[in-house]
Amino acid sequence: MEHAILLETSKISIGYYHKKESTVVAADVSITLKTGKLIALIGSNGIGKSTLLKTITGIQKPLSGEVLLLHKNVSSYNSLALAKNLSIVLTEKLPPSNLTVYELIALGRQPYTNWIGKLSAEDSDKINQAMQLTQISHLADKKHYEISDGQLQKVLIARALAQDTPLIILDEPTTHLDLLHKVALLKLLKKLTHETGKCILFSTHDIDMAIQMSDEMIIMTPGNVVQDEPCNLIKKGSFNTLFKDDHIVFDPEKGKFVITG
Repeated sequence: MEHAILLETSKISIGYYHKKESTVVAADVSITLKTGKLIALIGSNGIGKSTLLKTITGIQKPLSGEVLLLHKNVSSYNSLALAKNLSIVLTEKLPPSNLTVYELIALGRQPYTNWIGKLSAEDSDKINQAMQLTQISHLADKKHYEISDGQLQKVLIARALAQDTPLIILDEPTTHLDLLHKVALLKLLKKLTHETGKCILFSTHDIDMAIQMSDEMIIMTPGNVVQDEPCNLIKKGSFNTLFKDDHIVFDPEKGKFVITG
């Protein structure tokens, strides 16, 4: 399968402005997101994972350099065109509402519906397909507050699938899930990328699991940002610099972190 480039950055600087002063969170960031890949973004707390996600999705501008989505600067897209190429699932709580699971997923079709928001046959097909892919068709009529956190996470992914974008970006999708549901969710994401050809980028704290499940990983450390397949990152020793603690070391034989001392 040929993996086409969906999004790329070349040596961008990311950060933020405060009272006209710029603070650089990471510099020289070069990443490439390709079709059919499940890519994990990892790094210690406060390293700038959310800033990177906000920058590549066009929510905030890079301090320097440019983010290219389908070979065009992400800032040149209007919101409708962007919503047809990129969907984002953030971690924030849903606003109070009486929406059913089906209605919540149907919101993913907003970029395509006519101005009165009426669903076409194609919209309904995409919604049903998204529910089948995430195995939540049986929840369609439930109110979104009547389902578990794990089920809601699947519903939000289904909404992104219904939006039918080549690129889906998830911020910490495994937070609040127990081990069983974390594994099930990552298996689902991997299956989706390989079956639909979409690219899914997700940030996570579950590093050991990401090493096992991802096609590629992006590691953010204070010094640099590297992207590669997990086996190559292990060979290069890229995980050794993740935590500034002598008691947490990466064991390349086991492919995971161990606690010493």
